[in-house]
Amino acid sequence: MTSTADDASTARPPHPPENAGRATGTGTGTDFAFPPSGPEEEAARRAVLRATDHLLARQHAEGYWLGFTQTDVSFDVQDLLCRLFLGILDDRLVADSGRFIRSQQRADGTWPLAPDADGHLGTTIQAYVALRLAGDSPDEAHMLRAAAWVRAQGGVAASQLISRYWLALFGWCSWDDLPEIPPEIIALPDRAPLSIYSFASYARVVLVPLAVISAHRPVRSAPFAIDELFVSAGPPAATTAKAPLPGRERASQRLNSVLRAHRKAVPRPARRAALAACTRWLIERQEADGSWNGYTPTTVYPVLALHLQGYALDHPVIKAALGRLDAGWVRVEGDKRMVETVLSPVWDTALSVTALADAGLPPGHPALTAAADWLLGRQTTRRGDWAVRRPRLAPGGWSYEFDNQTYPDNDDTSEVILALRRTGHPDRARVDAAVDRGAQWARGMQSEDGGWGAFDADNTSTLPGRLPFFDFSGYCTDPPTPDVTAHVVEMLAFLGQRDDVRTRRGVGWLLAHQEDDGSWYGRWGVNHVYGTGCVVPALVTAGVPAGAPAVRRAVTWLVSVQNGDGGWGEDWHSYEDRSRIGKGPSTPSQTAWALLALLAAGERDGSAVRAGITWLTDRQTKDGTWDEHVFTATGVPGVDALSYGLYRHVFPLTALGRYARRQDTGAPAAGPSAEPSAG
Repeated sequence: MTSTADDASTARPPHPPENAGRATGTGTGTDFAFPPSGPEEEAARRAVLRATDHLLARQHAEGYWLGFTQTDVSFDVQDLLCRLFLGILDDRLVADSGRFIRSQQRADGTWPLAPDADGHLGTTIQAYVALRLAGDSPDEAHMLRAAAWVRAQGGVAASQLISRYWLALFGWCSWDDLPEIPPEIIALPDRAPLSIYSFASYARVVLVPLAVISAHRPVRSAPFAIDELFVSAGPPAATTAKAPLPGRERASQRLNSVLRAHRKAVPRPARRAALAACTRWLIERQEADGSWNGYTPTTVYPVLALHLQGYALDHPVIKAALGRLDAGWVRVEGDKRMVETVLSPVWDTALSVTALADAGLPPGHPALTAAADWLLGRQTTRRGDWAVRRPRLAPGGWSYEFDNQTYPDNDDTSEVILALRRTGHPDRARVDAAVDRGAQWARGMQSEDGGWGAFDADNTSTLPGRLPFFDFSGYCTDPPTPDVTAHVVEMLAFLGQRDDVRTRRGVGWLLAHQEDDGSWYGRWGVNHVYGTGCVVPALVTAGVPAGAPAVRRAVTWLVSVQNGDGGWGEDWHSYEDRSRIGKGPSTPSQTAWALLALLAAGERDGSAVRAGITWLTDRQTKDGTWDEHVFTATGVPGVDALSYGLYRHVFPLTALGRYARRQDTGAPAAGPSAEPSAG
């Protein structure tokens, strides 16, 4: 989410205590207009009431909701290494972080990207280094297991690039073994094929500071050696693999040789000018809370880059960033320090409003009014990087975090508009104006092929992925995806714009991108269960009949991957292994996504829906929520797995609410008054 430009307050409690809400109890106005049709519906009603109370109790006094975001430990490690590089790492912080990182190690010595994922080489190397910082001896059993596993996977030389960038800062790895990232890339014209704007926003915010860092090639004195993480003897500099390389890697090496030659040939004034331009670019994009992009992972790199450019620790820019990093962590279990990579109040609030509306909370309920008021204050008011491709489009989107004016996204914008239209905020003119601006912005962000990406329009070049700068070449850009496109289509149709040419093109894009098995890919949630759960309700809201072939194929696929216990699940590895698509232990969020699709498809009375509803109601906890121990959200497929703390609650409540109130999508609740004035 974003704040307005003059909203610089960051001293907000990140996570409200339980029972901090505005109103609780079953007297909130949630009711049902008809007697239950059977035991499943009766159980669903009881679950809806308990879940409504639970969610209301979690609302912050300012009107927003905020769940806890978890990811792998690499970001905890990078926070430590950043502080070590800057000379501000203190013993207590290291000890507290070490306890958390140590608690996440698996029996085989590894650290994974997600609880249900295999051990990850780069993450394991980083975690090992962090524990060495925390005082763990390489001779201890857990460290021996980790080092042996790392060597068995090929050692440091085989690890992901981002891990080796961090190791190079302390001489554990040689800069000569890393890609050359010329800072002169900043000078390429904005619309040039390989300009920084050809990269996805999240890659761009790392690429620019990495270009500065790699130009300086800094090396701080290492506090210890990590020779035990290398396969062969010899200095860490001799880490380049000697085995024959595939054609793409050979091409990357040739390009890197050219860039290395460029490094030696570029005139010093030109290099200084490029570094200065990178510095200006970074400073212009620092948010009100001191972060870049509202994320911890994308904040540490600019801090290092700017410090190398001469910015002292007490400079306002660095000071603000370090303040954000200090505020961006929480303690769990008393003495364990855990970095929370991102705060997600806008997304969490929009989903919570929708869940409560689907549960039957009256539009004028104080909790929904307060949430709407808070969301209205978070609409972006200035142009961000998206304006490079849409220079004449007025701002109006919403971002994910508390402070992020630069990178609003189509996903949040759509969900916020859907949420606002479900509330009874007393200032309807203010709501109408905000919705009109947001919808107009989202409409203008449609890509040429008819779909929508997350942060940019037409960010589809294949060239950035061919450069050797990142490991995740397939995700260096931000092309349209089914889940984001579905949310925009659903929002536009909900606003009465079914027949708008942009909506129809979006529907056509979705139909053209259905998988052969009947599912849709999920870019920002794991994975095809999420994508299908997004697309089917959107198509139905947009006027595609529930009996249409695409919808029926989706239903067939969902039923075919339903688990024997009645729920649905999909494992993180399905991004890399198609044989695992739609397969995995049942989870509350993924079961709810499947149910939302099936309900929209008219399957309310089918056995699959009844079994799914029973799975959810049987597993509701005593305090009215659900437990979910796997990660079902996605930052970058195969690279960054996420767990959003409210997913386990808001999606089950939404599905159960629609089932119990016999409304198969959220659209009918809006009525004709939901149509905005803007076209």
